Amino acid sequence: MDVTANTILMWLTFGGILGMIVAYALERWPIELISIASLVYWLIVFWLVPKLFGVATPLSTTEVLAGFSNEALVTVLAMLIVGQGLFQTDALERPAAMLARLGGRSGMGSVIIVLFAAMVTSAVVNDTPVVVMFLPIITAVAATRGVSTSKALMPLSFVALLGGTTTLIGTSTNLLAAGVAAREGLIIGFFEFTVPASIMALAGFAYCAFVLPRLLVARAGMAVQMTGGGSGKQFIAQIDIAYGHPLAGVSSVSGMFPALKDMTVRLVQRGEHPFLPPFENLTLRPGDTVIVAATRGAITKALSDGGGVPARETSEAGVETPALRTKDVTLAEAVVAPGSRLIGRTIEQASVHHDTGTIVLGVERRSRMPRMGLSEIRLEAGDVLLVAGTREAIEGLRLNRDLLLLEWSATDIPQRRYARRALVIFTLMVLYAASGLGPVVIGAVTAALAMIVAGCLNIRQAMRAFDHRIYLMIGASLAAAAALEATGGAGAIADAAVGAIAGAAPWMTLSAIFLVTSVMTNILSNNATAVLFTPIAIGIAHQLDAPPMPFVVAVILAASCSFATPVGYQTNMLVMGPGHYRFRDYLIGGGPLVLLMWVVFSIVGPWYYGLW
Repeated sequence: MDVTANTILMWLTFGGILGMIVAYALERWPIELISIASLVYWLIVFWLVPKLFGVATPLSTTEVLAGFSNEALVTVLAMLIVGQGLFQTDALERPAAMLARLGGRSGMGSVIIVLFAAMVTSAVVNDTPVVVMFLPIITAVAATRGVSTSKALMPLSFVALLGGTTTLIGTSTNLLAAGVAAREGLIIGFFEFTVPASIMALAGFAYCAFVLPRLLVARAGMAVQMTGGGSGKQFIAQIDIAYGHPLAGVSSVSGMFPALKDMTVRLVQRGEHPFLPPFENLTLRPGDTVIVAATRGAITKALSDGGGVPARETSEAGVETPALRTKDVTLAEAVVAPGSRLIGRTIEQASVHHDTGTIVLGVERRSRMPRMGLSEIRLEAGDVLLVAGTREAIEGLRLNRDLLLLEWSATDIPQRRYARRALVIFTLMVLYAASGLGPVVIGAVTAALAMIVAGCLNIRQAMRAFDHRIYLMIGASLAAAAALEATGGAGAIADAAVGAIAGAAPWMTLSAIFLVTSVMTNILSNNATAVLFTPIAIGIAHQLDAPPMPFVVAVILAASCSFATPVGYQTNMLVMGPGHYRFRDYLIGGGPLVLLMWVVFSIVGPWYYGLW
């Protein structure tokens, strides 16, 4: 290719990458718009410039768009669907509760325990399956302990990367760099860099556990979205005890009902006789009506367990509506509008089910909390109704003038009876990924399909898990990395770095190699960075008449410092959607970690290899 054309393309690539990173970091424009604009830029640049100079393009249109079929990207999107299946069935509630108890009273204590377990596991199992395995667990633990998932998922990705640097098989990057070094006659042992890497990992773990959560903004994650949690609103709800109901035969203990520990029992109506708290020696019987005050999360849990199915409604015409089914049911909140015809009527008189196809599960009234049956409460303007029905019925409330649907409030009831299926699918996927029998993407896509076929989630729920913002951003970023490699920009940066440190002391050169490599690995893939810089590091060592091993180790450890961008490593992409992270979050949270690892290695590396 013409030298002038290639030089122009290289500088246009540098400018495009810089502009894209700045645009993502500023967050003034939607991620989708920036991603599409950058794709248009690459397509035009690599078509127009070669055409003007009459030369072949180094990057075809197909290669620019190849990032959208990237194996790592497909794996990430499939894993989001698998994670949605786990949350939709509450499959990890019990394991999460057990781990949460290990942390004592501290919410972050439980999260830190899981993070440490993930880091240790990552030393012998590839990073990606480790994050695949621990992501739903740590999300469930965080939800159980009231910790925002955005403060736990990025640390999970980072500690997995740190743990993977401690042994030769911890990550594919280590093995790839070792293979390049072997072709140069340098054999790297299993524990060759375990000591310096372990020191760095411990320093990085301390940062991820105690500093990084303070830098990250708390955002609602997948677990909160799935349960509709995060609100302390108390709804008045009604549970009718029928024959065979789980609460039939349950007795009060110390004035309360342990089986309803997440609810406050305000009244037990038995025929014409009401029982008020405290409840002494009271045993619930079929025919009793239990009036409770409970949060939406508690009502959702009771419904998914089968212990809180509401009574049948009777309309003004005396028509009895069917009881609520717990399969594919959506919960939502709706406000009684001012001037609504429902004002002054009870729920039965209002015929809510007949008009909307939904069933009222609870009523929230800010001014006071009535102590009466749900069917006896006369609605007022501003009352918030917790309603349940099919997704189509809930969406139909948008056209209702009497009830104003709160759009953000619609969530699906977890299908706990499918929890065992979801766990089996997830376990098989993790075992396949850890075994190395084949590409991780095969296991992830197969597991996503199995979740849908097994009924753990439906097509609509699976499509909701597909994050189009991540898809576009990663595809555009991979196109930028391809442009950097195709134009020789990556090699030019490496050559400039080598020239800048020529003649420096061995320990300074070692530190400089680590810094340059750690910066490049956040733009290129870590594997590409390792392949590019390993032979360069060996060549520099020979020029300095120094042993090449510490220089290769510097490249290996630096290539795993993919903390500052979401596209640096696929585990960063994996947690981006569930954690609701933005591009800037990685710069703010991961940038200091890159610098910390550089400082620690600059001290530990020369000391361990005797280059002072």
